[in-house]
Amino acid sequence: MWVRALRVIPRISPEEWRKLDVISRWLVSTRAAVLIMTFISAAVAGLLAARAGMFSLWHWALLAVGLIFAHATNNLLNDLTDFERGVDKDNYFRTQYGPQPLEAGLMTRKELLVYAAVTGAIALAAGLPLVLERGPLAWGLLAAGAFFVLFYTWPLKYIGLGEVAVILVWGPLMIGGGYFVITGQWDWQVALLSLPYALGATTVIFGKHIDKLKEDRARRIYTLPVLLGEKAARLTAVGMIVLMYALVVFAVVRGDFSPWMLVTLAGLAYAPRPVGMLLRAKPAERPADYSAEIWPLWYVAGAFYHNRGFGMFFLLGLVLQFFLG
Repeated sequence: MWVRALRVIPRISPEEWRKLDVISRWLVSTRAAVLIMTFISAAVAGLLAARAGMFSLWHWALLAVGLIFAHATNNLLNDLTDFERGVDKDNYFRTQYGPQPLEAGLMTRKELLVYAAVTGAIALAAGLPLVLERGPLAWGLLAAGAFFVLFYTWPLKYIGLGEVAVILVWGPLMIGGGYFVITGQWDWQVALLSLPYALGATTVIFGKHIDKLKEDRARRIYTLPVLLGEKAARLTAVGMIVLMYALVVFAVVRGDFSPWMLVTLAGLAYAPRPVGMLLRAKPAERPADYSAEIWPLWYVAGAFYHNRGFGMFFLLGLVLQFFLG
């Protein structure tokens, strides 16, 4: 179950849940499969610090643990907030991308609060040595992270700012801020170089919000896809995918990245499928060659598939850049 929960977000029956150990329950309830996006941001920050000759394994380890557990805390609090507001009641779509522990009766409110408190405490324990060492700017970054953890689900997601928050968090905050706590130096160039991967993470949340656009609109949750409309939102997501690669090429041309970073273009091999999905309306029924385990998730599955491939080649480019110049 540990391996399965890290690969996909499994659908669990109450009977299966009762047989799980506490770590498996934590992995399922935090939707651990998506935490890979946060790990990649931490890895990017570490590799950029290594390129600058200022990498510290201790600082990076604290950063990675802090970010991953902060993201996990956010996922738990998202479910709690949506449950309290009645968003997930009789919400067919929500059950398709993993169990809602409270709505499904897998956990009580008290149990979820305990999970969130312990997870948040681990994140804080990892982050506290960093902010104590790095000073006021680090405290500001920690406060910004706490703000997004606590207020992403409400009110930011409700007023079309959730997607903007994702760009800021997975880019300048995680990568730019991560670089700062590792090296002790803030670098605006690093913050800008974080944008290709930040856009990738944003395509995932965009795909998720397009998938549940009708449900969100009915519940008066005005995500950016709800405000834009489905077709415009799908085209916006395609534009973000194109921009991810364009920014990498631009950074190479400017000399901010070495030519080795062009290996990131190999991620284009993962692009035709999600782009083709985004250019068309979602089919009414599951295609014969589409996984029954994933259906009816559509746009979010395609975006996650692409972002994972892009992220791996983006990291490979950074590794090659570090070792080969």
